[in-house]
Amino acid sequence: MAKYLLLIFGDERVWAGRSPQDRLRNDEGHRAFAAAAGTAVLGGNELTEASVATTLRADPAGRITVTDGPFLETKEALGGYYLVEAADLDEVVRLARLLPELADGHSGVEIRPVVEHG
Repeated sequence: MAKYLLLIFGDERVWAGRSPQDRLRNDEGHRAFAAAAGTAVLGGNELTEASVATTLRADPAGRITVTDGPFLETKEALGGYYLVEAADLDEVVRLARLLPELADGHSGVEIRPVVEHG
């Protein structure tokens, strides 16, 4: 079994503007995803908005600079993630299709295999 990270991206302004009913529907969608995925879900969380991120970067001399804000300024921000374990990519795609953000016109899900050492 391999591990995959499902990265949920979207427009933070749209997420922030959702009605309480829309938020409830989204939460219900995530509960349905977790129920369908069962033990394949190893972890996951919603993230705070990108504006409260802290970024560390090194210059060519190795000096570390700490700055407020995200690594990149983009329209879409990382809003949450799931770590799942599955037999293959097809299984992960099948599970990811259940995420409620895919019904939003501004959101998407990126699937990344996890490199396991050892």
